[in-house]
Amino acid sequence: MPERRKLKRRHLIYYLRVFDVASNQLFGHLVDITTEGIMLISEDHKDVNKVFELKMVLPSEIGGKKEFHFDSKSVYSKKDINPDFYDTGFLLINVDQEDLNMIDKLITRFGFRD
Repeated sequence: MPERRKLKRRHLIYYLRVFDVASNQLFGHLVDITTEGIMLISEDHKDVNKVFELKMVLPSEIGGKKEFHFDSKSVYSKKDINPDFYDTGFLLINVDQEDLNMIDKLITRFGFRD
């Protein structure tokens, strides 16, 4: 399958925790992020083509926030190289300019340099 991603995936120095807003349960850990989407690793398979309301706990305050709330649509879910986990890709939806700026700051401050 051809690569459809337009932006380079950015890995952070932290595996940030991501929670389901409705249940406040751990949903997964951030593997990589762009201003268009994220990939999470989790112990369970996530339904594909479903919209989730999520929140990410930030490693430090960014733009006056300690959490980033966002809606995302799952686009794939597959077994990780470690068969005990799943990798799930999400498209960020309804993201405004303030959110995009926060993601850029997160990548700049906590992303691996390459």
